Amino acid sequence: MAQFQFPQQTSFYKGKVRDVYSVNENWLVMVASNRISAFDVILPRPIPYKGQVLNQIAAYMMEATEDICPNWLMDTPAPNVSIGKKCKPFRIEMVVRGNLTGHAWRTYSSGKRILCGVPMPDGLKENDYFPTPIITPSTKAEAGHDEDISKEEIIAQGLATEKEWGILEQYALALFARGKEIAAERGLILVDTKYEFGSLDGQVYLMDEIHTPDSSRYFYADGFEERQAAGERQKQLSKEFVREWLIANNFMGKEGQTVPEMTDEWVGTISQRYIELYEKVIGDKFIPEDLSDEETELKILDSLHKLRALN
Repeated sequence: MAQFQFPQQTSFYKGKVRDVYSVNENWLVMVASNRISAFDVILPRPIPYKGQVLNQIAAYMMEATEDICPNWLMDTPAPNVSIGKKCKPFRIEMVVRGNLTGHAWRTYSSGKRILCGVPMPDGLKENDYFPTPIITPSTKAEAGHDEDISKEEIIAQGLATEKEWGILEQYALALFARGKEIAAERGLILVDTKYEFGSLDGQVYLMDEIHTPDSSRYFYADGFEERQAAGERQKQLSKEFVREWLIANNFMGKEGQTVPEMTDEWVGTISQRYIELYEKVIGDKFIPEDLSDEETELKILDSLHKLRALN
């Protein structure tokens, strides 16, 4: 994927899976690449249509939740491109958990009952529902791993004021409730997810992506209770299958470990799984679009021109 240069561009940031351009300090152009990462490592081969899948799910979910809180998104001029308002990000991720799984379960099974200052009740099994969803924030690290943090530490460190925290908490829980409703309509359970917020002109905005398979974990609702009762693993819809493949091939991002070879067949399988994710989460058929870098750039320039005229 080419690196673009736009008129009045002020900065460029290459993330693990997205390229982010600041334009005129007002707009962010976010290009979702086909890069795939796991264990904080970018894997050596891109996954066809992954960027389009994530970008279009995020845009769909932004539109489906815009009555809950304002969001940064203004336009999606190309299948893998979003353009929106440039906000000042809160350096925290609002992780909402409806079920005891992943990091929460690892913490719980080690005997701890507090995560990010939030108590977890005794007597739960892996993947059980929490009595009510909990928020377990993490710091947004510039480099390395994000780290758990409590509400009290967030306020004490000035990452958000008490008033701002109240808004972030309210928005995150309401967004999660809506996400669970949308998932239930598709026969899915939204298990956990993360939200990122920013501020602009004194208002809190939802930023980044929302309810995508890269930022969220979904279980299949059909058979969930039976699998729980039998102590079986839950069927899930996320990129967890990529992590499981890496672990099975002795890679967890640790020093000295080598990423296993990604064959054409495996790359095709991952691409197909992402397309299946899209169709299950959205409920529509995925239509792959292949635009050249030149076509993508023209669509972005046209969108920026229109947005400047609005501003």
